[in-house]
Amino acid sequence: MEYINAFWVGGIICLGAQLLIDFTKLTPARILTGCVVLGVILSGIGLYEPLANYAGAGATVPLSGFGHLMAQGVRSEIEAKGALGILTGGLTSAAAGITAAIVLGVIAALVGRSRLK
Repeated sequence: MEYINAFWVGGIICLGAQLLIDFTKLTPARILTGCVVLGVILSGIGLYEPLANYAGAGATVPLSGFGHLMAQGVRSEIEAKGALGILTGGLTSAAAGITAAIVLGVIAALVGRSRLK
């Protein structure tokens, strides 16, 4: 049942983003940024944590899950370090994912062949 919940919740999140791409004049970058901000807002008001517990990877893998991860990091760093946690918490909690994206991007750039379109 976990897989089914992850599939349909993740599918609805991705469907919402795809509908924004198809039916609005928003750029994909703005939509992706909006997904992260939405994850932060929903996490801040306490709605994203129950969704993440219910859907697992279906809610934590999309970009809204990245926003939720950053909000959790800020919350825990504020408790540990005070106001300085506002600046450090988001990147501290997401450091592994950001590092993996950079390293894998560099590897792909070195291995792949670039060509003009």
